[in-house]
Amino acid sequence: MSMKLPNAKPKEWPKEWFDNDAFWKANYNFMFGDARAAAIKEDIPKLLALAPVKGKSVLDLCCGPGFFAVPLARMGYAVTGVDRTAFLLAKARARARAAKTAVTFVKMDMRDFVRPGLFDLIINMFTSFGYFDDKNEDAAVLKNMFASLKPGGACVIDVLGKEVLAGIFLPSSAEAMPDGTMIVQRREIFDNWSRIRVTWTIISKDAVESFPFHHTLYSGMELKDRMETAGFRDVKLYGSLGGVEYDRNASRLIAVGRKK
Repeated sequence: MSMKLPNAKPKEWPKEWFDNDAFWKANYNFMFGDARAAAIKEDIPKLLALAPVKGKSVLDLCCGPGFFAVPLARMGYAVTGVDRTAFLLAKARARARAAKTAVTFVKMDMRDFVRPGLFDLIINMFTSFGYFDDKNEDAAVLKNMFASLKPGGACVIDVLGKEVLAGIFLPSSAEAMPDGTMIVQRREIFDNWSRIRVTWTIISKDAVESFPFHHTLYSGMELKDRMETAGFRDVKLYGSLGGVEYDRNASRLIAVGRKK
C-alpha cells in the first residue's frame, strides 16, 4: 500500500524576492563562482565528519546549482535536491549531467516539502534558512525537516550567524569581479537586530541593476532553541564545517541536530 504524502497540493505562496529569476541570473557568478565550487571539494568531507550517519539517503534542501548534491551523489549517496528557483535547478541538472551522475531534483517551496522518515541526512547550506517574513514559517520548515528524517538521522543548517555578522558588519562594500563587473552592497539591520535588508547593485559596461532582498538573522542560541522546539535533540553549534567552536572567531554558524 502506498503512503499518502502530506502537502500533496502545495499552498500558493505569495511572490517574494527570491522568486525573481533575474536576481539569481544577474548574481550567479558572484554567488556561485568557480572559487566557491572548488571549495566544496574540501567542505563535503568536513560536512560528513561533522554529522556522520549510517545510511545513504540525503536531502539537500535549497540545493541551488547542486554544489553539494552532485558531489554527494558521485560518492554513492542517494540525493534529493529541492529548490524553488527554476534557473538554479536548471544549473543543478546540467551539473549532474556533466558529472554523469543521478540526482532527484524537485522544484518545490521548502515550506511544502515533506517526505516522512525518508532521509538519513538533511543539509541546508549557504544561508538558505530565514528568508520568510513570518518566522512561524521558518519553524514550519524545521518541523518538515524533522519529520523527513529517519530515526537517528542528522540535520545540518549553515547560516551567517548574528554574532558573526555583528563582528564584521559594514554598511556598504564593493567588490570587482574578474570580468570587470562591480558589485556594490548596501546593508541595513532592522527589526531590533532580527532582520537584515541588503541591496546589491551590479555595475557593468552595459547596465546598472539593483536587487534588494532581506532575511532573518539567527543567533546560535535562537537557532538551537528553534531546532529543539521542532523536535531535534543533541543540537550542537560550530563555527565552521571544520568543527571549530562557535565563538568570536567563528566564520559561520553551523547547527547540527539529530532525530532520536
